[in-house]
Amino acid sequence: MNIDFEKLGNGLVPAIIQDASTNIVLMLGFMNQEAFDKTQAERRVTFFSRTKQRLWTKGEQSGNFLNVVSIAIDCDNDTLLIKANPVGPVCHTGQDTCFNEVNKKDDIYFLQTLQDFIDKRKQEMPEGSYTTSLFNEGIRKITQKVGEEAVETVIGAMANDDENFLYEGADLLYHLIVLLTYKGYRIEDLARELMKRHK
Repeated sequence: MNIDFEKLGNGLVPAIIQDASTNIVLMLGFMNQEAFDKTQAERRVTFFSRTKQRLWTKGEQSGNFLNVVSIAIDCDNDTLLIKANPVGPVCHTGQDTCFNEVNKKDDIYFLQTLQDFIDKRKQEMPEGSYTTSLFNEGIRKITQKVGEEAVETVIGAMANDDENFLYEGADLLYHLIVLLTYKGYRIEDLARELMKRHK
């Protein structure tokens, strides 16, 4: 990684810290070569503090470290984007981010997590797993379950039973993802199809 530490004239480059799970920007700091090297070696974000004029590992006093997942550099070689997993709130004020935003993954992202879980089940096929049993029984059983859950979702909606409607709707979505996986697709493929239609 060829970082231009001399571009700003002070041996520092900005380092944007982004949560690796939520993609929310957590903070901005500055690194010199030594801070960058330490960050890479220890996999914990270390800055050069302009006020203290020394290296400063985020969390060294609070324990709220930033554990590095990946480091990227911009097209001008003078700004870093570091994706990290934060341990606790990032800001010294106690807020999740230095921009006073709540750092929470949107619930919709769970569909990707569920898709990854079902993909893993298909690869590993552990005994005793309901998902494994669906894959073993094949497309006829999986499509039958999608149909059953669709009907039960409709019944819940028509009966104005919102609790049952949501419960059965979740079952429908789960079985649909199993079907997608069986066919070699992912939930993102449906999202792309919907995006095409939305345009």
